[in-house]
Amino acid sequence: MTPAPPPADAPPPEADDRFPSGPWTGFFLQAGINGKCWMELDLRFSGGTLRGEGRDRVGEFLVRGRYQLDDGKCWLSKRYLGKHDVAYLGYNEGRGIWGTWEIPPLWRGGFHIWPVAMGDPTRLVLRAEADVPAPEPEPAAIEAEVAEPAGVPG
Repeated sequence: MTPAPPPADAPPPEADDRFPSGPWTGFFLQAGINGKCWMELDLRFSGGTLRGEGRDRVGEFLVRGRYQLDDGKCWLSKRYLGKHDVAYLGYNEGRGIWGTWEIPPLWRGGFHIWPVAMGDPTRLVLRAEADVPAPEPEPAAIEAEVAEPAGVPG
């Protein structure tokens, strides 16, 4: 999949790091199919507009859509070449775009896509943290001085 160069008059790529242009990956879930249906995408984000292409188990597709920086909301359309369209509605909260897809009136499911450079945010990562114990205090030198309190008759 070789991305087409953007037109010469295209706005600059999106500066918000939630929406980096380039290779993305992810999956959709569909009733009747066990597991994740993986997809590869090449996406370009610029000025609230999303363009790209990709492929998955159904075939090659084009992606068109828009996104909002204030709340991370995204609307996408995935058009399979010579086939059908799929509508996507999702959100980007810094771990890729996730949400639901739909082929009205009967088909729908969930999806999650993310920039390849991010790594898979859906993988369970276990991590243990503990405070480093404070060092034991040095034994204080104890001086045994007995002093008579002032003003006490002897």
